[in-house]
Amino acid sequence: MTLRLPSRYEDLDPAFRGRLRPNRPLIELVQKATSGMSISGGIRFLPIFGRSGSGKSSAARELATHLPETRVIELSRSAILSESALLEEIRDARGRKNSPSLLIAVVDQYEENVAEKSAVPTQFIERLSLLDRGELRKIPVLFIWLTTSKEFQGQLQAATSRNERILLATDFELEGPERAEWAEIVEETFAFHNQEQPLADFELLRGRIEEVVDSSPTLGSTIENVGAVLAERLSQLQDLSKYQVIMLWPVTDGLRITRVSGFTNARDGYKLDWNAFYRELNEEDRRGLPLPELNRARLYFDVRLVPIAAADLHQLCQNIDDSNFVPSKSYLERFEKSHFFSIVNENWDPSVYSPLRERESERAKRARAWYDGGATQNPTGLGRRIAECLTLLGAPAKHEVTIKSPHSAVRADVAVDRPGSHQSTCIVELKAFSTDTTRPSSIKDAIRTTLKRHAQFAGFLGRQ
Repeated sequence: MTLRLPSRYEDLDPAFRGRLRPNRPLIELVQKATSGMSISGGIRFLPIFGRSGSGKSSAARELATHLPETRVIELSRSAILSESALLEEIRDARGRKNSPSLLIAVVDQYEENVAEKSAVPTQFIERLSLLDRGELRKIPVLFIWLTTSKEFQGQLQAATSRNERILLATDFELEGPERAEWAEIVEETFAFHNQEQPLADFELLRGRIEEVVDSSPTLGSTIENVGAVLAERLSQLQDLSKYQVIMLWPVTDGLRITRVSGFTNARDGYKLDWNAFYRELNEEDRRGLPLPELNRARLYFDVRLVPIAAADLHQLCQNIDDSNFVPSKSYLERFEKSHFFSIVNENWDPSVYSPLRERESERAKRARAWYDGGATQNPTGLGRRIAECLTLLGAPAKHEVTIKSPHSAVRADVAVDRPGSHQSTCIVELKAFSTDTTRPSSIKDAIRTTLKRHAQFAGFLGRQ
């Protein structure tokens, strides 16, 4: 498995760069430069200091994303050393048609790669001063020089003493996004570059990321340090459990389908989405719950939260207490086509995934009346009938099965035997909540209970 968590602008996926947060102080300076050049002409120059990893390159090179009337280019080494090369790159960037209102030419820490640093500021600024009075006097260009050296920034500023008009601002320091945003930025960066998999899927939760944030001087170093923690975690991940846990939640309408599915990655087989669960937790829960252990149980048992239309259960569950009742073939075939059965039977295919829908119909109305009319008061009967139907469809199952480990025991409402599978036992927990109580808060509480129970079962969490 190859994971990516790039910390440098150059390594970011081009499609992700447009999502980078704008730097408001820099944007305001660029707007100020545009106004000044439109009134008095000429060019402007802005030397920017920022610590390594503060986001200088990202902020400067994505200015056009937030200011569409601008165009950003990075000047080459030859353009910095040669006036003719500089003018050629400026003309090429402006183009003959659809020229930008403002061209932003960026020099990205060029001085770090040259021996005679002291000669660079004077030579380059003198060249700009001549162009300000000459070929660029009517072409709005903002030159930005990025540096990690305060001293070098001062040299660049001092070199403008003979033409102070071009200096846009002195001692400008780019600090990047607020520290409070860094953890979220790390999570967004990782998810985008890893097919939307969250860091939580690798046992790296927000609390641990924030610890890294607190001990890192810049956003760039935070990303690098989180990458180091991630590398350590990858070598420690345990093998998958022989048990899979599925929370089965009957639903009666589109609203409840949406509420339950909202806690999952539905296309990925309704895998429990940690971030969706975490968002529903209040501050007290976030501080008090054993979140790393709950998340570990989620991963270890491959926990799923699967909605099933009550209409797919209604006719199967007639005469619920009659052990000799056999559902008709047509109703069994409909159950066999459910998302739940394909996951239990390990036939889930995301390429043909179609969202679960429950349209208004007489069938749906009758199922809702049945479900809310007392079906939820007999979860044992529901579990028994579901186990019988699974068995009839070739997935041997039993209801009310107690499974023990050296640490604790769990009771499966339905236990499905899958002898040829790595996860040889599928534990189904039936969440038979009434329609009115299928709310985000009750879904969150049910997930918390299941994760805690199985964290104890695996020994990740002591019994309390």
